[in-house]
Amino acid sequence: MATPLNFLGIPEVEPRLAEVVILPVPFEETTSYGQGTRRGPQAILEASRQVELFEPDYPDELQNLVKIATVPAVAEKRQIASRAGEYRDKFLISLGGEHAITPELVKPFLKKYPRLSVLQVDAHTDMRDEWEGRKDSHACTMRRLQEMGVTKIVQVGIRNTAKEEQRYLKKENIFWGNKFDVEKVLQRLGDDVYLTFDVDGLDISIMPATGTPEPGGLSYEQAEELLKAVARRKNLVAADFVELAPIKDIPAYDFLVAKLVFKLIGYKFIK
Repeated sequence: MATPLNFLGIPEVEPRLAEVVILPVPFEETTSYGQGTRRGPQAILEASRQVELFEPDYPDELQNLVKIATVPAVAEKRQIASRAGEYRDKFLISLGGEHAITPELVKPFLKKYPRLSVLQVDAHTDMRDEWEGRKDSHACTMRRLQEMGVTKIVQVGIRNTAKEEQRYLKKENIFWGNKFDVEKVLQRLGDDVYLTFDVDGLDISIMPATGTPEPGGLSYEQAEELLKAVARRKNLVAADFVELAPIKDIPAYDFLVAKLVFKLIGYKFIK
């Protein structure tokens, strides 16, 4: 029997019974350098089937400890918020796709958690008011979240920012490059947190498979440390992993993202 194209290749679980919902969002419209983020969700799902389901500190395989459902993809931007809203009572993990999807994914969670804060792992501040004539560009994602009413945005891994973005930034909430203090990150977040993880937040040496790579970012171990702290010590309500642009015949980078998603689920549900 063929392994299903569910996250981790596990048997189907009805979304209404699940604790975790995986939503592929293969949207790509405003990428301005490297292309290919529309292929990211499929690549992550395929790579996830190679992840071992057991960890030495787990009492059992992950799918026996946490109910995980993978739902059909949504590629139309106007449908993203309503689809995400169907799962705002679950732990929703969305697989992008470009970073422009994040404001749509956040909308239903901001309604449920009015004081929602956002943890952004990224190489770029994404605070432009517009880019290449578009306000819905991936370069404007965090600015749009501010306009929606998100007052606490903590940015980790930043290596590139534009002068025009500085008017919108809270400098005390920016952790540059691979230097960050987990305790300070947690202090600056609110109780309810949405995680948006742009894979270019990782160092280019371990993550070249992205449209706008930057040297000097987080290591895999640093990413694990940050995800573990936020998942266990905050009310992490949802997450997205965006901007993976798969490289043909090199699945290692797809697997890296799949493993981070696997780890995040474990951090949140297995203490």
